[in-house]
Amino acid sequence: MSANWFDHAIATVAPRTAARRVLARQAFETLTRGYDGAAKGRRTDGWRAPGTSADTEVGVAGALLRDRMRDLVRNNPHAAKAVAVLVNNIVGAGIMPRAASGNDKLDRKVDALFARWSDAADADGQLDFYGLQTLICREMVEAGEVLVRRRLRRSSDGLPVPLQLQVLEADFLDATKSGALGAGRLVQGIEFDPVGKRRAYWLHAEHPGDAYGALQNGLQSRPVPASEIAHIYEKQRTQARGVPWGAPVIRSLRDLDDYEVAELVRKKTEACVTAIVFGDDEAQQGIAPSVVDADGNRVEQFEPGLIAYARGGKDIRFNQPSATGGYGEYKRASLHTISAGFRVPYELLTGDLSQVNYSSIRAGLVEFRRQIDAVQWQLFIPMFCAPVWRWFTEAAWAAGQIPTPDVPVEWSPPKFEAVDPQKDAMANLLSIRSGTMTLAEVIARQGRNPDAVLAEIAATNAKLDALGLVLDSDPRRVTKTGSAQTSDPANDSADDDPAADPESDPADDSDTDPARPDTDQQD
Repeated sequence: MSANWFDHAIATVAPRTAARRVLARQAFETLTRGYDGAAKGRRTDGWRAPGTSADTEVGVAGALLRDRMRDLVRNNPHAAKAVAVLVNNIVGAGIMPRAASGNDKLDRKVDALFARWSDAADADGQLDFYGLQTLICREMVEAGEVLVRRRLRRSSDGLPVPLQLQVLEADFLDATKSGALGAGRLVQGIEFDPVGKRRAYWLHAEHPGDAYGALQNGLQSRPVPASEIAHIYEKQRTQARGVPWGAPVIRSLRDLDDYEVAELVRKKTEACVTAIVFGDDEAQQGIAPSVVDADGNRVEQFEPGLIAYARGGKDIRFNQPSATGGYGEYKRASLHTISAGFRVPYELLTGDLSQVNYSSIRAGLVEFRRQIDAVQWQLFIPMFCAPVWRWFTEAAWAAGQIPTPDVPVEWSPPKFEAVDPQKDAMANLLSIRSGTMTLAEVIARQGRNPDAVLAEIAATNAKLDALGLVLDSDPRRVTKTGSAQTSDPANDSADDDPAADPESDPADDSDTDPARPDTDQQD
């Protein structure tokens, strides 16, 4: 960019200042040209992109987003299915803990105690620990956040461990509590100390939307120590509270609802074949004919099969409704957008598998399952499961049931169902034989406790040995020890059974080789 007249005027008295102005202007123009998204002009008119903080944005829109998302989940089948798909994959039958202190006796004792406590973990007395996981995960996805409060009980209550969990919806947080508080601050009901650590949650005594609670001064709030609360939500920025996972497509879901209503009305209109008899009544010449029913009331809407008579009718005419298409294409495109907004595959959202084959659906699930792994290990387990385990061991230790409050734990998320179990089993077998995975890890990936499974296997083998039976390499047959084995050339060849022959190489079998690219061994 060349210098303008003003730069020339400055240059006559201050050449260096004019030169710096020209260079600065050139640098600014270069910067703005570097990003098309930052350009300003006719194409970006009306594009509002405020530089507000995440807490400010959530504070303004969070409650309305939560209410609208809940309404959609109640009334829109696609929103309800998206939430269900995410919950079923994140939690499934439950993320199971197992003590991992290294002391087998202590681990077995803690695991047995947790199994008994999980049945009575719900403060409402309806769900077990794994049912609470489903409820909490659902609230996290649908409403964006959920609170779990530790409720310590008396030893006289008869619980295996004097502890229960109370699930609170995000509405219990008093969002009006914001601003400075001494050396700390309040952000939408969450109190932070001077170094930014959560100190307390300001909770309503009753749900603000409950009529009975409002009458009982339920709109008042009081602080609850942060050590008593587990706050579960997805942090997309450094915000203090979460938003519904379907927030990017709330408008798309609403638009699809409106479109389907309009389409239904249009189809009903197209189905209305009506006949109108026109005449030349002199009293009505020069004006539109008045169509009335048998009672003399004016007819102002059409119904299927309607025959309307104009006064003095001598001619009959039929309407010609024309059918229009495009409904299926528009709905499919809209559902692709909605599935992307919820971060679930289109096929899982709709159940429509007409556009995929075996290999493509397996490949499409890889990224989704990687996302679910991240949610489980980076969000749900550290925000909910880990605090609950800490509360459990502390309560059990305080009650004198275990010798230490610090018991390490390992978590086993639910397994992913295999599209082709045989190929997945072969992949696991190769991983164990190559030393890249242990048997315990493979069992844990199935959502089960390795110690319990191995103990069950040992007990089964001991029982078979006591009966003089041996479990054949073919799991379909159990035979007497030392008895002759019946050979089946089709299925029982030792050369074809990698489990029976440790020296065999399963990779030689091209039909079941997990290393072949077209087998998609990662499910």
